[in-house]
Amino acid sequence: QVQLVESGGGLVQAGGSLRLSCVASGRTSSVAAMAWCRQAPGKEREFVAGIGWSGLNVAYGDSVKGRFTISRDNRKNTVYLQMSSLKHEDTAVYYCGYKYIASVTSYPNDYDYWGQGTQVSVDS
Repeated sequence: QVQLVESGGGLVQAGGSLRLSCVASGRTSSVAAMAWCRQAPGKEREFVAGIGWSGLNVAYGDSVKGRFTISRDNRKNTVYLQMSSLKHEDTAVYYCGYKYIASVTSYPNDYDYWGQGTQVSVDS
């Protein structure tokens, strides 16, 4: 069992920045891939960014490419999502995902665990 706790969400003006953090605990693996997905009300969960166990391989959804950066600190079992140039359409609950398979994938269902999410709201 893995527990994931997201933090860093909030309300920000368009064009602003936020950094989300997710701390994994429990029966974590040193070779786990992690990811961020988001879901807005009435919409399907959307892949945002993912990162392989080593931090060398990353993947981004097309809608955030060039604006968001995912990174991780394995010493802290933490993954980050640096969000810049935020747009109103980025408004969603952002969830941190975790899977034991080391390679990153861009499908939310591939991940074994998800956190409770953190709300990101961007004013238009």
